[in-house]
Amino acid sequence: MEMKEGACRLGLWFVQVWWTDAAVHRVRFATTGIAGDVPALIRRYCSGQRVDPAHLATPATEGDTTYAAIYRAVREVRYGETLTYGEIAERAGTKPQVVGNALARNPVPLVVPCHRITAKHGPGGFTPSPEIKKMLLDMESKSIRRVKQRDKTG
Repeated sequence: MEMKEGACRLGLWFVQVWWTDAAVHRVRFATTGIAGDVPALIRRYCSGQRVDPAHLATPATEGDTTYAAIYRAVREVRYGETLTYGEIAERAGTKPQVVGNALARNPVPLVVPCHRITAKHGPGGFTPSPEIKKMLLDMESKSIRRVKQRDKTG
């Protein structure tokens, strides 16, 4: 299967994606783009639409490793919601520090939505910039508020 690559905008950042028709293999935030397309679900998500790239397939969640278990638990966190590192650790049968280490090495952010995992008393980290985490959480929160407002008035 041919590996594709491309990038789309997310605010001032680019979301670079390496993928096949079957799965997303790598996602990276960068200050520069790369030529090529990205999966439509990621492009729509980055444009602020209420879609969830966590539904895309990825090899990162396969296998019996602790990191794969953590990534599977993170994918269960729904759009617009957050859990703490400790809550994910409980679900994956490990410690919060291990969750933090796994998420710092997450090869497919957005597909494994690590931005939805926060510290007990604050947002926690995010690579390459904590501002991206805040932007993603704000974007999801605003999208949910728009839908609720539309439901009230419509």
